Amino acid sequence: MGLAVAELLAAQGYGVVVNGRDPDVVANAVGGIRGAAVGFSGSPSDPEVADALIERCVSEFGGIDALVNCAGTGALGAESILNVTSELFRDLLDAHLLTTFETCRAAAPHMVAAGGGAIVNTSSFAFLGDYGGTGYPAGKGGVNGLTLAIAAELREHGVRANVVCPGARTRLSEGADYEAHIAELNRRGLLDDVSMAGALDASPPEYVAPTYAYLVSDLAKDVTGQIFIAAGGFVGRFDRQTPAIVTYRDHHESPPWTVEELHGFVHRG
Repeated sequence: MGLAVAELLAAQGYGVVVNGRDPDVVANAVGGIRGAAVGFSGSPSDPEVADALIERCVSEFGGIDALVNCAGTGALGAESILNVTSELFRDLLDAHLLTTFETCRAAAPHMVAAGGGAIVNTSSFAFLGDYGGTGYPAGKGGVNGLTLAIAAELREHGVRANVVCPGARTRLSEGADYEAHIAELNRRGLLDDVSMAGALDASPPEYVAPTYAYLVSDLAKDVTGQIFIAAGGFVGRFDRQTPAIVTYRDHHESPPWTVEELHGFVHRG
């Protein structure tokens, strides 16, 4: 998906810095892009790599107008809470949340100094917990919270930050192990039949890229702090979470609720 976004942005006239951990993969990606594109390899979960990545963009193109984080890795059944290791959990947080944080941290001051910019981070439906796992949903949920906080803080500086939860066929969403994992989630009742069918018949990444391109464009100059969905021909948006009142009374005039009272209110609601 990241490559599809880079290709579309380059075709629209952006200068693009393509990042990935494998130098050969990065070089092949850059070689196939029509437009101004350079590569930078390394994991931006390392603060020094993130700083150098952003500086490469500034030195190559004179500044940074947009940051797109589109990285992910999964471990399917290996990250169940019943068997996940602490090492794997931390690796998954590094890949999803730390990479996003470090690049945002490195890019934000440049954008503020320039008077504006756009950040688009990648999350997943998995943050809802429907696909199981531990590090993957935790990392993606962290991306959502981080992005909303960045959007709120940098709004006054003209810097926008949004999230895309994409659905597309990539190396993470194909193969016998993936299909078996999805079927097992359906059997356990975590995924309904419609969601399972969509997960097994995802569209190519090119269908996701336009949502990213829109969010970094001037057309979205008033769009910030939102979580979008892009999957094939479907584009959606999550409503901002707001609390629903279970019960209330003034603590100045009343004692704390008893456990029994809370049980009644929760079940009545």
